[in-house]
Amino acid sequence: MTSTASLADLLHLPPDVQNLLFREARTANSFADEPVGEEQIQAIYDLVKWAPTSMNTQPLRALVVRTEEGKQRLLPHMSEGNRAKTASAPVTVVLAADTDFHEKLPRTFPHKPGAKDLFSGDESARERVARLNALLQVGYFIVGVRAAGLAAGPMTGFDAAGIDREFFADRTWKSLVVVNIGKPGENPWFDRLPRLDYDEVTDTV
Repeated sequence: MTSTASLADLLHLPPDVQNLLFREARTANSFADEPVGEEQIQAIYDLVKWAPTSMNTQPLRALVVRTEEGKQRLLPHMSEGNRAKTASAPVTVVLAADTDFHEKLPRTFPHKPGAKDLFSGDESARERVARLNALLQVGYFIVGVRAAGLAAGPMTGFDAAGIDREFFADRTWKSLVVVNIGKPGENPWFDRLPRLDYDEVTDTV
């Protein structure tokens, strides 16, 4: 079995950047009292928007919750174990899939003028494509938060239908993941859990 250090040398990114994005990055469960600016969130999105999706669909939408009023609307929909950490985070972002993503395809996928029509008449297919590609973008977004030197606390423990009613009643957005963002606070990490090894998850033909 090749060592982790040897494998790291095979990658283009320097080991310290690899560690920042993956090996040493952790899910934060508490946050310091240090603000996260709107421009930081914008910079994260401006980076991760270039990552690939199917047909450049880009269905990800983001509700940035930073005001006390916004937090008070969000917290009742979080599971009990996620409320305190969400209350302490400087910024919480609700990441959602826009099921009407196809309306923007003429601009984002211009070399195939009929792309929008592929999804116009099939709502279930459109929702499947929106969810799959938005979840890809969720992963990119989390790595983008780490690239900004911030900690991400992604959560799926919440009442999605409740959040959708509270915030997206007049939109075609469906919440997927809620992410707390900030500098890590006191005792922010749980114990590091194991990961499956390469030989456990791959096959070669």
